[in-house]
Amino acid sequence: MSKRTEPLGIIKSHDEIKRIKKAQAMGDKCFSHLLEFITPGMTETHIAAEIEETFRKLGASGTSFAPICASAERGALPHAVPTSHKIKEGDLLTIDMGAMADGYAGDMTRTIGIGYLTDEQKKLYDIVLRAQLAGIEKAGPSVKACDVDKACRDIIEEEGFGEYFIHGTGHGVGRQVHEPPTVNSNSEEILRPGMPITIEPGIYIPKSMGVRIEDLLIITEIGILNITKSTKELVII
Repeated sequence: MSKRTEPLGIIKSHDEIKRIKKAQAMGDKCFSHLLEFITPGMTETHIAAEIEETFRKLGASGTSFAPICASAERGALPHAVPTSHKIKEGDLLTIDMGAMADGYAGDMTRTIGIGYLTDEQKKLYDIVLRAQLAGIEKAGPSVKACDVDKACRDIIEEEGFGEYFIHGTGHGVGRQVHEPPTVNSNSEEILRPGMPITIEPGIYIPKSMGVRIEDLLIITEIGILNITKSTKELVII
């Protein structure tokens, strides 16, 4: 009988988790700053540059990946590269970012409103938030990663937006921002204490808008520890 092999480092030590928490705390501080900094008329690249500068001021060695800032119809691109597109009132703006602290990564996503939002935009946000909360509630030790994905995906599918959730629910985090375990519909990985994972469902409507909300969690002996502290109430600035 062959022995199951496990990716090296998938279970993080206490010291590694401490470093990941430090990186994630920088992300929360940066997001708080952005809520005061962002104004209509700014470009996505301007906001991305401010993220990088803020992380440096907070003591990060850099970013764990190039920040994603995607507004209006560009929010329908999950991995949008920031452009000279100017944000304006009525836009949803998705910000996905992470700091590097002592060699370990943070990762978080928030979607905010600029000026005002339509009922349709608010509804989309509410669906994604409920899906994300369902995934967080499902996550824990001895739970299959695919079941966490299903908890998120079921909410979005029930609301009629299943075809617009076009990626897996999450991934592990460590020295790299994307590490095992993968949290998607095909993953039979059993979550265990010491695994950091993200929960990040999204809805992406082509040529219209997108919403994604992402938290970084640590699987514990008794459940989960959510180390992402930024509000998930719909913020309109």
